[in-house]
Amino acid sequence: MEHNEDVLTGLVHSYRTDLAVETKEMVARHVNRDIPGVNVETAEYDEVTVTRVDILSPEGARMMGKVQGRYITLEAPGLRRKNTPLQDNVMKLLAGELVTLAALPPQATVLVVGLGNWNVTPDALGPRVTDEIVVTRHLQDYVSPELKGGIRSVCALSPGVLGLTGIETAEIVAGVVSRLKPQLIMCIDALAAASSNRVTTTIQISNTGIHPGSGVGNKRFGLTRESLGVPVIAIGVPTVVHATSIAQDTINTLMEHAHFSRYFKSMRDLSATDRQQILRQVLPETIGDLMVTPKEIDTLISDIASVVAGGINSALHPHIDYNNVHKYLNFN
Repeated sequence: MEHNEDVLTGLVHSYRTDLAVETKEMVARHVNRDIPGVNVETAEYDEVTVTRVDILSPEGARMMGKVQGRYITLEAPGLRRKNTPLQDNVMKLLAGELVTLAALPPQATVLVVGLGNWNVTPDALGPRVTDEIVVTRHLQDYVSPELKGGIRSVCALSPGVLGLTGIETAEIVAGVVSRLKPQLIMCIDALAAASSNRVTTTIQISNTGIHPGSGVGNKRFGLTRESLGVPVIAIGVPTVVHATSIAQDTINTLMEHAHFSRYFKSMRDLSATDRQQILRQVLPETIGDLMVTPKEIDTLISDIASVVAGGINSALHPHIDYNNVHKYLNFN
C-alpha cells in the first residue's frame, strides 16, 4: 500500500495541473475505483458541464494531492468561439455557484483580489477581472433605498507579482485585510491544465484558498483562511499547458488512432507514471519546463475575464443587471 501511495503521489505531481477535475480523472484511472473520501457530482446545463468535487477526508486529500474542500468546475468548450449566449449562460451559472459557496449576508464586505502579472498576457487574468469588478465600498452612503441589500460593499485590488513589486502578494493582501476587515476574499488567478482543451474554456472555483504561482512551479505564500483569518474563495482559469502534458496527449491520441496504434503496442502496457518518466527522459529539460499558451490568448483572456467578472458582479450585486454592468463602472 505504501509503494502504491508513493507511485500515486508521483503521478499526481507529474501531471502538473491545478484542476481538481483533471486530478480526479487521473487518480480514478490509476486506482480503477472510486476515490475514498472524494464525492463527485456532474450536471449538464445546455453547453456547460458543471462538476463538483468534494474532498472530505485526509485520505482523499492525500490521494488527490489537494486540500480538503469543495472544487467546482464549469466547462464550456464553446467559449473559444466567442459565443455570446453561452458566455451569458456561464456567467449565470458561475454566479449561482458563488452565491451558494459564499453564503454571504447582504451587508458583507468583499475584497476581490486579481492575482498575476498584467505585463504577461497568460498571467493577466486576475488584473483583467478586477478592471471589470463593480466596486462599491466607497459608495455605500449614496446607494438609493431601492438598491439597498442588492449592492454589497465590494473593493478590488491587483497587487502585482513579487518580480514587479518586491513584496510578497500575501503580505500586501494581509495588510489590506487587517485594515478593511472584509467578511470574504475572492482571489482570481491563472491556472495550468493538463489538457489543452480546457485552456480558457474552464473555470474552477473552490473554498480552499489559493497559492499564487503554483501552476507554473513558483509556489508563494498561500492566501487561505488559515493565513488571512478570512474565508477565501479561489477562482481560476487555465491559460497554459505544460509541454510534457501536450506530448502525453499526443501519444494517447496516436495510441487510440487505428492507423498508428500498432506503433505504440509496447506503450499500452506501461502505466501513466512510466509514460511520464519516459517523456522526461526523452524531452530536453528546457522543453519539459516549457509552458504553452494559444496564439490568440489576448482575445481569449479578454473574453474569459469578462465572463468571470460578470459572474462575480452578479453574485455580489444581485440588483445590478450584469448585461448593463459597464454603466456602473464609472462610479467615482
